[in-house]
Parts: sequence; C-alpha cells; structure tokens
Amino acid sequence: TASLATAAARAALTAAGIDPSDIGLIVLATATPDQTFPASATLVQAALGINDCIAFDVAAVCSGFLYAMTVADSMIRSGAADKALVIGSETFSKILDWEDRTTCVLFGDGAGAVVLGAEESELGSRGILASRLHADGRHNQLLYVDGGPSTTGTVGKLRMKGQEVFRHAVGNLASVLREVLEAADLRADQVDWVVPHQANARILDATARKLGLSMDNMVVTVDQHANTSAASVPLALDVAIRDGRIKPGQVIVLEAMGGGFTWGACVLRL
Repeated sequence: TASLATAAARAALTAAGIDPSDIGLIVLATATPDQTFPASATLVQAALGINDCIAFDVAAVCSGFLYAMTVADSMIRSGAADKALVIGSETFSKILDWEDRTTCVLFGDGAGAVVLGAEESELGSRGILASRLHADGRHNQLLYVDGGPSTTGTVGKLRMKGQEVFRHAVGNLASVLREVLEAADLRADQVDWVVPHQANARILDATARKLGLSMDNMVVTVDQHANTSAASVPLALDVAIRDGRIKPGQVIVLEAMGGGFTWGACVLRL
C-alpha cells in the first residue's frame, strides 16, 4: 500500500509542479495499511524525503478518499498546512477470500493522489465548494473484514452481502449528492462531471437515473481498475484529467460509499 501510495504521490507532485519539501500534510486513506502501526502515511513521507510534516491515515474504506479530502481541506483552511498530499491507496488482494467468487472478482489494487493548496481566489471560483460526510455503523455486517488485531489477532477476509449493499448505496449516494449540491448552491445540470467510487456499473447507473444525470457525464473506470476502494475516486479523476475530459473551470462532483457504512460527496471547481 505504501509503495503504491508513494508512486501516486510522486505523479501528483510532478503534475502539480510541487517539490516534496513544500508538502506540510499527508493524509492517506486506506483500509489495507502496511502495518498495524505506524501509519502508512509516514512511510510515504519517508520515501518522499520529507523530514517533517503532518502525516496520518484515514480509515473509511471506499469513502476514505472523500474523508481524507475533507480533513485536508479543513486543515488547510485552519492554517495547519499550506499544501497537502491526499492519497487513496489499497491492496485489497491481501484481504480477499479467493474461494468466494461473489467478492474476489470485484476488487483490485491501486493508488491515486491529489495535491491541495491554499490559494487566493474569488469565492466559489476555484477549489472545494462543499463536502458532506456520513456514517451509520448499524450496518457493519453487510460489508466488513472478519478479523482484526484486537479481536481475532488475524488480518481476516472481506465479507459482503451484495444485494443489501447495493440497495443502501443507491439511496445513500443519491441523498448525499442532493445534499452537497444544495450546500454548494448548484443544480445537477450545472455539474460537468461526476467522478464516483467505482463499485460496479449497476450502482453508477442506478444512482445517475435517480438524480436525473446522464451516464455521459459519469467518469467510469471500473472496467479498467475494478473496485479499488479508497483509490477508485482519485484513479478515475486522474484518467479523466489526463484524457482531457475534465478541464480547468469545470464543476466536478466526487462521491463514494463504503463499509461501515460510510458515504460522502464533494463538489469542486478546478
């Protein structure tokens, strides 16, 4: 996880034209850390040659990147750092039960990263316009890993009740997308691109229809990367920026839902 995260971080730094020494904060979203502790973010920090910065992990599974983005945005706004690396990195292949065909064929390994920075601009002209996060721990048994240091002492394997997760995902994602657009004072037809968590194509299609959005405005990479949990949103964002679909000045919505359940959305203008 840390080596994938480091590669993604280097690519993001290069794209942003930022030297690693300029980074004051690293927030790494992952459900598959290299070690119980220390945080994988500190391994990335060391690999990048950054002697001192704030560095920690966020655990919110597939919603982790949205949680990490929101935390980093808040810390930048508070003055804790000027520039931050936000990373989603996962090695789900390590926690899959390869005898369970209902889960093992769905997930992949990967990492993606963005650089956030404080910058003077007119209100709403650029940057993160609104974020909304949620969690509901009552649904733990629908999507979880059956192990842990303080319970079984083992890593465990991923377990999922797919149909129930699908039902909650469509409702929760549609709800939080409406909520975050209202917070940003935007309508759905003002959104240029939705970059969703790449859980599966059926969830993406059902969510789009519920909101009256066209799939033509959805960035879909699940067929390329599978479900890479916290890495899926930044990986999809990277693909759409590099192929020219996403351009400066456009309104982008990021959304995700994962085990816990956790879910959230973020509106930004590039």
